Amino acid sequence: MSPSNNDTNQDSATAKKTAAKARRATSRATEPASKAADKAADKAGDTASAFAGTAERAAKVTSAVTKSAAQRAEAGRKTVVAASGQAVALATTAWTVLANRKALAAGVGTGLAVLGASTYAAGRRAGRRTLGPITRLTGGRI
Repeated sequence: MSPSNNDTNQDSATAKKTAAKARRATSRATEPASKAADKAADKAGDTASAFAGTAERAAKVTSAVTKSAAQRAEAGRKTVVAASGQAVALATTAWTVLANRKALAAGVGTGLAVLGASTYAAGRRAGRRTLGPITRLTGGRI
């Protein structure tokens, strides 16, 4: 809107200066608010990214802990299964020994008798004097 020419008391240059001052004052007044808003937005973005990084690290740690616990549980399960298998094998062997104790005793007795006879025969063979070919030929007369 252009100033009217009817009002001669008012200087148009003064009005322009006043308007320019008002605009500068307004821009100065709103500038800190807009800068503050920009800074707040930057800080909010930084905070959000820091929170996302923290959440990501927490998720990784939680995942690692969960994986470790699952591995330990699996190792424990395998240990229990192996121990129970060994206990079953031992119990089966003990029951077999008890059920067949007469046959086992007879087998052990036979084995000891064979061992004694073989050691006796080996000892007698080792105790004999060796004979040469002529003595063997003559039957020990020479």
